[in-house]
Amino acid sequence: MKQVLVVGLGGDIGTYAFQRAAHERFGWESIVLGPRVTTFGRHSTLARWIVEPDVFIPETLLGRLDEIAAGHPDHELVLFTNLDFHVRLLAEHRDRLDPRWRLPLPDLAMFDAVSSKVAFAEACDAVGIRTPLTIAVGFTPEALAAGAVPPAEALTRLRETGLEYPVIGKPADSADWFEVDFPGKQKIDHFTSEAQIEAVLGHLAERAYPSEFLLQEFVPGDETHMRSLTAYRDSDGAVTLVAGGQVLLEEHTPGTLGIPAAILTHVDDEAFDAAARLLDHAGYYGFANFDYKVSSRTGENVFFEVNPRIGRNNFYVTAAGVNVAEMVARDLLPEAVDGDAPPAPQVPQDQVLYSVVPYRFLLRYVLEPGLRARVKAAKRRHGVHHPLRYRGDASLKRRLWVRALDLRLVQKYRQHYPRPTESGF
Repeated sequence: MKQVLVVGLGGDIGTYAFQRAAHERFGWESIVLGPRVTTFGRHSTLARWIVEPDVFIPETLLGRLDEIAAGHPDHELVLFTNLDFHVRLLAEHRDRLDPRWRLPLPDLAMFDAVSSKVAFAEACDAVGIRTPLTIAVGFTPEALAAGAVPPAEALTRLRETGLEYPVIGKPADSADWFEVDFPGKQKIDHFTSEAQIEAVLGHLAERAYPSEFLLQEFVPGDETHMRSLTAYRDSDGAVTLVAGGQVLLEEHTPGTLGIPAAILTHVDDEAFDAAARLLDHAGYYGFANFDYKVSSRTGENVFFEVNPRIGRNNFYVTAAGVNVAEMVARDLLPEAVDGDAPPAPQVPQDQVLYSVVPYRFLLRYVLEPGLRARVKAAKRRHGVHHPLRYRGDASLKRRLWVRALDLRLVQKYRQHYPRPTESGF
């Protein structure tokens, strides 16, 4: 078996978690190609960094990947990213990549079939999965021709549907959202008035935003009603991994709002079956990360979106017993894995606590007695699983840096979300 090089684009905490999993299971080498060394990679020896400020420009990115491939002629090459922009870019230019690159990522047709929240809702409807009531607002002739509502009619349509505030506002396409900028831009908006909606729609109209902006039903329940689900569908069309967990606390800064900061893993057979149906329906390939919520009013699962990538919080899957890098190896580099593949899909059964928030601080936000007891029990059994706390990358300087990141995160919560609320915002 040749040596394996894992190249991650971007350098977020999800990139670190995957490369940690690859190192822990196989000892694979890693490179991160990004515009700068991120906070998650500071003082780390896990991966070598190649800093490229123009990594979002196609020709520059492809050239850098060619350089890496040429510099490692005897390696097997694995390429992945946790950023929608790069998933799309790689899908658009896959035919120009060195054929040695192995990508656990969807092609362009698959990406378009699920990455737009409008297309996702249509696919869910086709396989009987509940999604929130949604109004798609369009800003270009193409979007309007596809059935989106023009900005001038959005509030009228909103009143007609009878949606109550808060109303959720989010982009239909994360890759397009990455490229647009305007004052007050948020990852997700929680609108409490028509004036707030008008302001955002006005900014997008001025910029001729190329895809839809969604006004969406708020599904009742605080953030502990949110769920994360990670799946992998391999190149033979088999769903080989389904894992999930209950969100305990989300991040609350404007740029990261809604990203899980703490998860208690669990098995949700109904949701797992629904996710597999959708991936099979779409003919999907690679990692997929779903967000859904259990309504506090009806108890039903309501699916919001699927991200065509592994997800920022993927370490909860490895922590619960199924190494995410091994899923890729069994699919794309089977000679690296000893023994027969276990029955598919693999579903982690153990209940573990994943958290990037200090444990005692996390408990301030977990108020429901039954859930609090389960969190404490998971902590007693297995401790707290933090993706950045890795014995294989634990110099004194690195340990002190990760502790400083914990303290900085606590300060952000005290600024943006000092106490839990019924709505989660």
